Amino acid sequence: MALNPLVDSRDVRFVLFEMLNIDRLGEKYTIFADFDRDIYSDMLNLAEKIAVEEIYPAGNEGDREGCSYDPATHNVKIPKSFKAPLDAYHQAGFLGISDDPAIGGMGMPEEIKSGVSEYFLAASIPLVMYPGLTHGAMQVINNYGTEELKKMFIEKMMSGAWGGTMCLTEPDAGSDVGLGKSKAVRQADGTYLISGQSIFISSGENDYYENIIHLKLARIEGDPPGTKGLSIFVIPKYRVKSDGTCGEFNDVICTGIEHKMGIHGSSTCTLSFGENGKCMGYILGGEREGMKIMFQMMNEERIGVGMMGLAVSSAAYMHAVGYARSRVQGKHVTQMLNPDAKAVAIINHPDVKRMLLWMKSYVEGMRSFSYYVAHCHTLSRITSGIEQEEAHALCELLRPVIKAGNTDAAVLVTSEAVQVYGGYGYCSDYPVERFMRDSKITTIYEGTNGIQSTDLLMRKILLNKDQYNYAVLRKKITETIAKAKGIVEDKFISPVDRGLKCLDEVIEMLKKQMAEGKYLSLFMNACPLEQALYTLLLAWSHLWAMTVAVPKMKEYLGDAKGPEREAIINDNSEAAFYSGRVLSARFYLESEFPKYFGRIEAIRSGDTSVVAAMSAQFTGALEA
Repeated sequence: MALNPLVDSRDVRFVLFEMLNIDRLGEKYTIFADFDRDIYSDMLNLAEKIAVEEIYPAGNEGDREGCSYDPATHNVKIPKSFKAPLDAYHQAGFLGISDDPAIGGMGMPEEIKSGVSEYFLAASIPLVMYPGLTHGAMQVINNYGTEELKKMFIEKMMSGAWGGTMCLTEPDAGSDVGLGKSKAVRQADGTYLISGQSIFISSGENDYYENIIHLKLARIEGDPPGTKGLSIFVIPKYRVKSDGTCGEFNDVICTGIEHKMGIHGSSTCTLSFGENGKCMGYILGGEREGMKIMFQMMNEERIGVGMMGLAVSSAAYMHAVGYARSRVQGKHVTQMLNPDAKAVAIINHPDVKRMLLWMKSYVEGMRSFSYYVAHCHTLSRITSGIEQEEAHALCELLRPVIKAGNTDAAVLVTSEAVQVYGGYGYCSDYPVERFMRDSKITTIYEGTNGIQSTDLLMRKILLNKDQYNYAVLRKKITETIAKAKGIVEDKFISPVDRGLKCLDEVIEMLKKQMAEGKYLSLFMNACPLEQALYTLLLAWSHLWAMTVAVPKMKEYLGDAKGPEREAIINDNSEAAFYSGRVLSARFYLESEFPKYFGRIEAIRSGDTSVVAAMSAQFTGALEA
């Protein structure tokens, strides 16, 4: 079988069916009774086919072409190559793969959505952003809209005829959304006239969708300043006629697009609402509930961005492996003094092998962790009682970690892929430089990783009652440690156990700092804490994977060693897979995870350099 240049399909199935056992969900939960492993596999296979054959080539071409803006008409053209793959995506029904069949979805578990999303995002992040934002907007309308609004918008958005956006950022209101100046004026018919600007709006204007449905925050006249005074409105680009078709233009004008480091195929727009006083919007939910409602979409998108981090890392790694297998240069290290020795593929050089194993360990750890977050979302939706409470607690705790952790790692993994290629990796003739460029935005949008880390530390841990969220996570990790005993060697188990105890101590230290009012010290350690926790979560994921993979590996290899072991691995793809999975886990736990304890010690050191740098005197020295 040819190497998929985007995603290790065997590993996708390992995580879904052997670690998470999602093919057994139907045995316990009737909502999934009609699905089995064959159906899930068919969906994964179809996603892989569309991603590899249609989206990936279009992604490369779209990166070169980019988007174009016509100032005379205010129209935006997206890459021509995007349109056929978007058609294929929508026609296959992937937009609603995990949604309720009552609104046109397939009703599959979130884990399958994550699996197919990894294929698509690995092929082209900017292309998949168009339906991704549409789905987020559609879900908000479905959850908070009136029956009239649902009837007006959901079917068209689910079909892919109409698109959607999220409009939070304004010229003077980026991360501090409460500074937004957009206004809403009540009308006698219950609608509102909207005026204001939005910037950095992904998919804000494009020539693919017939209509674009914007979700925008605005302040109703007389409402208080800050986030508490914001309401949220549904604003179509074209007003909708009584028969459901597009009517008159709704005074939403694109005034320009951004020219970016990466994601060139994504139209990142500046939008002006109501320049001519004719922009009409419908309120969602109640007045002044805008932030609460918008956070539903933001929370979904943050998990989606975390999946982007995984996907672009996977694509970069798979390309690096393929290149290293084919690129012949240099003698084998054991033959360096042999003048007659032939050059070998660079995958045979120890440092290249180390880079690939480092990337593999991150990608596989990220995949296990990311699909587990999706699993928690599935359980929070379909269970009840303590099981639902624990699943919800894990969703809350892990959401900022998957967003920040995966995306920070993606920048490093894609950079390492470029390094494997050497000088060629830095050239646009090869796709890894695109992956590296595209990866950076994931650390910034939907809330920068600094914001995610602050949210994790304060809301999800310290201000969470009795640190319940963390207690549930601790319970899950402890269960894995117990299960691993007798299956996995202790040298791989004990570091995770010790790492968990170290994290306990750090959280107690941070609780004390909060009680003492040392908020500067708390906030300076938010990112280091998130980074440490992410490192521990990947270690946990690898230990969990080993408890599944080690017995399987032994089934194939038995006590075979040396040439006999190599022969089995070379002849049997399953033996090779399980051996490789165990090898990457070993590498992470022995070579990468020890860095965790340095992160912990840095947090516990009591360093106050950042606090000192906050003083006016030191700030002046920095500026000088």
